[in-house]
Amino acid sequence: MYKMKREEYVYLHALLAQVKNYCINELDADEDDFSKYNGLDITPFQVLRRKEDHKEAIFVLCTELKSIFYNMSEKKKRAELDSDIRNSLGI
Repeated sequence: MYKMKREEYVYLHALLAQVKNYCINELDADEDDFSKYNGLDITPFQVLRRKEDHKEAIFVLCTELKSIFYNMSEKKKRAELDSDIRNSLGI
């Protein structure tokens, strides 16, 4: 079984941090949506931090990103349902 190296964790962490920034800048998410990640006090630029620190940051960041995308999906479904109901009622 392949074990990732610290550099690979740092790279993945950096990619996910870019997705986080995209969510904040383009999808109207805010920093509060990433409170657990921000509480870890680690960034991808801290390349000398332990591999386990980056691994934990990746896990937490993925979890928070998943929640944001799930909530966006639910909002879209509710909006579509509201639209369908309005259309069926002729509103």
